[in-house]
Amino acid sequence: MSTRTDHSSRPGASGSALWLCAFRPFFLLTAVHALFAVGYWAGALAGLLPLPDVPGGAIAWHAHELIFGFATASIAGFLLTAIIEFTGAPPVGRKAVTSLLALWFCGRIAYAMAGTIGIGPAALMDVGFLILLVVRIAGPLWRDPSRRHVAFFHVLVALAASHAGFYIALLRQTDAIAWLLLAVGLLMILIIVALSRISMRLVNDVLEAQGGLGAPYLARPPRRNFAIFCIAVYSGAEFVFPGNGAAGWLALAAAAAVFNLLNDWHVGRALFQRWVLIPYVVYWAMALGYVTLGIGLLSGGGLGSAGHHVLLIGALGLSILIVMAVAGRMHSGYGLDHRRWLPVAAAVLLVAGLTRAAAGLPHAGAVHALLLQGAAVLWIVAWSIYLAYSWRVLSGPRPDGGQGCDEPRELS
Repeated sequence: MSTRTDHSSRPGASGSALWLCAFRPFFLLTAVHALFAVGYWAGALAGLLPLPDVPGGAIAWHAHELIFGFATASIAGFLLTAIIEFTGAPPVGRKAVTSLLALWFCGRIAYAMAGTIGIGPAALMDVGFLILLVVRIAGPLWRDPSRRHVAFFHVLVALAASHAGFYIALLRQTDAIAWLLLAVGLLMILIIVALSRISMRLVNDVLEAQGGLGAPYLARPPRRNFAIFCIAVYSGAEFVFPGNGAAGWLALAAAAAVFNLLNDWHVGRALFQRWVLIPYVVYWAMALGYVTLGIGLLSGGGLGSAGHHVLLIGALGLSILIVMAVAGRMHSGYGLDHRRWLPVAAAVLLVAGLTRAAAGLPHAGAVHALLLQGAAVLWIVAWSIYLAYSWRVLSGPRPDGGQGCDEPRELS
């Protein structure tokens, strides 16, 4: 990716342009679903809309839609594009993309209606979506002689297994939330795997543009692998021994390992450039989430909701925003967008995460409902900003005359 700036945005989107690359419909659906799912949830909490009547309860639906609705749509768009770029495999065909879209969309409808039609259709659609996604990326990853990116396959298989476990727990009427919390840990691991690749390109491009100032950036495998290991161990302990105070030390170890990753990011004034700063803040949010979980477990203070929402809204939300903002433009034939909307949206999203975490504190008391609604409004504002500035980019023709998912050609 170059850091060429292009502020143009051509209108006149054609229907066929949406299918130029797999990420286009998925990134749009990610943002639209972010608005709808949280908007509906806020309306339900305010008593304006009925709470979803689904197996597992309304809270399970809300968490499930954030993890396996919002997040997996963005993951599909990213992987179907990035794996092709990483491995040089042929682009994914429109038929495969539409099949995945249909499964994802039907899964959202089927789970929302599960109180009437049962949980089986939702399980079939949702788990089928992840299995098909695994199948689509497995070949290119394993045929690549270096197999440098096979970690994506492993994490995605684990996510599919956790999703299947969630539905099995619903069918057996056991604790399904535990499977969602396990999926949160897997998403944090996926963020580290993905950002380690993306950041090396972005940070070094910024350093080059600034005349090579600062040390060359390298996402060092030992630090990355240790952070992944610590998160995996804590997630396993949280799943097997929920609420066990000893797991608090594991959460703090995960936080320390993520903080250790930040030592790779001290590259001088380039750190304050948005393409570097936003991924840097992602890791801060991740570490803060695990610190909060650790303190809560060790003190018995009940900080699980606060910690998990920092991970989901802060770390996950920010990582999805920066990835879609960068990949969505670059692979649509545009240069990176240096307008103010991106740092504004990122700041609003970070405040949304902190506000929602504050609502989960034991002494939130009378302001609990106000903080919940405030976090929802901020989340909706952030994704509305993204959608307003990205809709034409993702649904319209390429401005450079290129095809498919290629990075931008020079405009004449």
